[in-house]
Amino acid sequence: MNEFSQLLHSQFLWFALAAGLLVALVSGPLGCFAVWRRMAYFGDTLAHSALLGVTLGFVLHIQPTLAVGATSCLLALLLVYFHRHQNLSVDTLLGILSHSMLALGIVTVSLLNINVDLLSLLLGDLLAVSGRDLILMAAAALVIALLLWRLWPKLLAFTLHEELAAVEGVKIERVRLALMLMLALLIAIAMKVVGVLLITALLIIPAATARRISSTPEQMAGFASLIGCVSVLLGLASSVIWDSPAGPSIVLAAGILFLLGQFFHREAA
Repeated sequence: MNEFSQLLHSQFLWFALAAGLLVALVSGPLGCFAVWRRMAYFGDTLAHSALLGVTLGFVLHIQPTLAVGATSCLLALLLVYFHRHQNLSVDTLLGILSHSMLALGIVTVSLLNINVDLLSLLLGDLLAVSGRDLILMAAAALVIALLLWRLWPKLLAFTLHEELAAVEGVKIERVRLALMLMLALLIAIAMKVVGVLLITALLIIPAATARRISSTPEQMAGFASLIGCVSVLLGLASSVIWDSPAGPSIVLAAGILFLLGQFFHREAA
């Protein structure tokens, strides 16, 4: 009991909880757009660039979260450029960029003999979040939240019908780029929480669960954030009680909530 009480007063546990909840809150609405626009593969592509971002961070002596964010944003810009100037489908471009960036990251780590904790990178290291990490994550989450609030009507119009949105004056390319950059920022801060392998799961599963119990896009976004937060709480509790890895525990909790959500009738969202 005394050990549990001491654990509750541990700073690292509250940092981990705050970081997990920050990511869950902003990943809910973004996950909805990823589900609506079938962008799960895009999330994987950005996640695969994380290893290269971490490598560049070590080489340039930059905070890893900033380096991953910059690399992910660059990849998003490259995708937009190639999509506009090459006669290739989006899934083909994503496949090329995803595996190329992952291979480049692995080769760079090998050639430069950089000591990277690959297990933490792949599965997350939530309990090792520092105060500096938390500040960067909060800043990125605030930027994402402000962009979502400002662009929400345009993002919805763009998602529902691109051609009609363009006729109504929505700058399609700008909105698409903004959505991709927001996802890139989310990847950068979520890497610490659930790792490269599980980022897309945290993005997609709460949104897919919320779809079963929502009747409007706004409800779905709100429920997705709530389900993500509950998943973080359950996963972190599991990690503390049973010493399970925090990142996979959070995704597992989200998966269980998804299964429970299948008992609800789906409305239009």
